[in-house]
Amino acid sequence: MAEAFIVGAVRTPVGTKKGALAGVHPADLGAHVLKELVDRTGVDPAAVEDVVMGCVSQVGPQALDLARTAWLSAGLPETTAGVTIDRQCGSSQQAVHFAAQGVMSGTQDLVVASGVENMGMVPMGSNVKFALDAGLSVYGEGWAKRYGDQEISQFRGAQLMAEKWGYSREDLERYALESHRRAAAARQAGYFAEQIAPLAGVTQDEGVRPDTTLEKMAGLDPLREGWVLTAAVASQISVGAGALLIASERAVERHNLTPLARIVQLALVGDDPVYMLTAPIPATRIALEKAGLGIDDIDVTEINEAFAPVPMAWLDELGADPAKTNPNGGAIALGHPLGATGAVLMTKLVHELRRTGGRYGLQTMCEGGGQANVTIIERV
Repeated sequence: MAEAFIVGAVRTPVGTKKGALAGVHPADLGAHVLKELVDRTGVDPAAVEDVVMGCVSQVGPQALDLARTAWLSAGLPETTAGVTIDRQCGSSQQAVHFAAQGVMSGTQDLVVASGVENMGMVPMGSNVKFALDAGLSVYGEGWAKRYGDQEISQFRGAQLMAEKWGYSREDLERYALESHRRAAAARQAGYFAEQIAPLAGVTQDEGVRPDTTLEKMAGLDPLREGWVLTAAVASQISVGAGALLIASERAVERHNLTPLARIVQLALVGDDPVYMLTAPIPATRIALEKAGLGIDDIDVTEINEAFAPVPMAWLDELGADPAKTNPNGGAIALGHPLGATGAVLMTKLVHELRRTGGRYGLQTMCEGGGQANVTIIERV
């Protein structure tokens, strides 16, 4: 089987829903990172065979195959195709998988994996609004027969996880505070500077709150009466984009590209759709087993902080080192632009491995429907 290499990784700053990036059209967000990726790698854009882009709310300005629109909006060759995919929060991590699989199969040599989401312009849930407004079920009769009419939501899933693993509100808030502390320290130290392509005058991630405290968090109302979840322990509604160039060994040589990391293992697992957010745990176990690695072999992990219970339970179940997990903060501090987050996390992971000299990196994230992708990479 052919090897797949990451030869470029770039992202926008992650903006807040009312920040400076919220008015940037999603196609232009995507175009910005695609053009920057081409410029930074020096690749001939006409040699890129496909653009695989994650986007969750594919409606309005994010409709009509955003991958193709963004590539053309960047002024790049019309000969390159594009496809937009939705695996919920893992959409652009799945884009990395599809791009890598195309290269590893030997059928493609250069593929862009990317993701875009402007949650300020296209609110979360916009793509299901039609069904709800029409009084239609999003799930249908077959689902109802299997799971009944119970609430299916990421919010309930996070609360169920907190209850199952016995996390108190204070436990969650301590985790959230550490996410902000790490992100603020990394931003101050300039760890993100190389990976970010500034846009609209924004040079840094907007969501980090270096001055937040446990006392401030304790003053927030729970998301629902009797719950331990508050907005402080959830990922932020955000705006952003990311892009990576995946190349075969043949393309690396032909186009004089510099590999940053090698794709080691790709895994995808489904789990309980009611709990929804637990799949990173079994998915990580499967990926590590397939790769012949243990959790202690992983030098850096990026696990999406959709809600604090997700990484907390993952850490407890895997016995992973908290210091090596989201070392520069996660989505609680930095934000979670849905379809873009997979590409953003992989960009962070690649650059952090290179900054620290670590060998193996692992990325995973919970996804709607009770799914999770896991990607293991090796620094080159």
